Amino acid sequence: MHIPFIKPSTRNYFRMARSQGMPLFDRLHGYVYGRFAYHYIGMAGDKKPWWRFLLAPLVMLLNRHSPFLPTKGSSTGDPAQEKPTFADTYHGKAMPLAEASKLVRLDRPVSTRVSEQVLPYTRARDIVLANPEKIVLLDCPCRSGMKNPCTPIDVCLLVGEPFCSFMLEHHPDKTRQIDADEAVRILKAENARGHVAHAFFKDVILGRFYAICNCCACCCGAMKAQRAGVQMLCSSGYLAEVDQDACSGCGTCVRLCQFKAVGLRQGKAFIRAKRCMGCGVCEQACAKSAITLRLAPEKGEPLRVDAL
Repeated sequence: MHIPFIKPSTRNYFRMARSQGMPLFDRLHGYVYGRFAYHYIGMAGDKKPWWRFLLAPLVMLLNRHSPFLPTKGSSTGDPAQEKPTFADTYHGKAMPLAEASKLVRLDRPVSTRVSEQVLPYTRARDIVLANPEKIVLLDCPCRSGMKNPCTPIDVCLLVGEPFCSFMLEHHPDKTRQIDADEAVRILKAENARGHVAHAFFKDVILGRFYAICNCCACCCGAMKAQRAGVQMLCSSGYLAEVDQDACSGCGTCVRLCQFKAVGLRQGKAFIRAKRCMGCGVCEQACAKSAITLRLAPEKGEPLRVDAL
């Protein structure tokens, strides 16, 4: 049935979600998430608008009662796990600059399934990019919800359909379509500011990767949740290491690390392994090339774009 006042991108989203067997409740959840992104995500900010107190219970209800939540023990295979976490349905994976740049340069459709070690959550393990050449730049909902946000605001990269067209149609004042070259320039500029590229996944966005967000600890809702014990972010699968002989002790890596994983000891940088997410910001920033990333199987497998 064609309803003239419903935008084409909305019809396309519901059609694709229904074809995947997504329950109506979750289809509506996905619509609310995209249509009211600045309310939904902006609640983590410090502006505290009046509608926050009305919308917060709805968002909690949508996430708590999602039929897509895994059953007991299914997230990790551990029967001792009593219930799934919020991160089972909504999370981000840190990506070094080189891999994030590859992800926005994909020139062919990709449909594959990645392992639990790459994305250690039950839902959102499908990487599905229809029309990967379509990239939309979005004003960051997290930064938009802050009184004094980091700048620039327009740093979130949406990749693929149907989400790109959906956000262009519903948020024309906060979005614009860009090419891969501009996307890479934005990734590099944000990396130089110390901001972390995360590939974000959400179950009701067709259970797939849909955005690369450039996250700062002061504004990002996912980073704030991480500090509060909600594991919304997972490691890139790499761990930073410092060559003590090459390190000059300048402290740039300490200043830029969003996870407080780098410290100085006796005039040399060192890595707090438990905190390190392997984002590579410190590696890129080190003028002496004293920091490198190594594979860290204990932290999961990296999302290697070439392997897709």
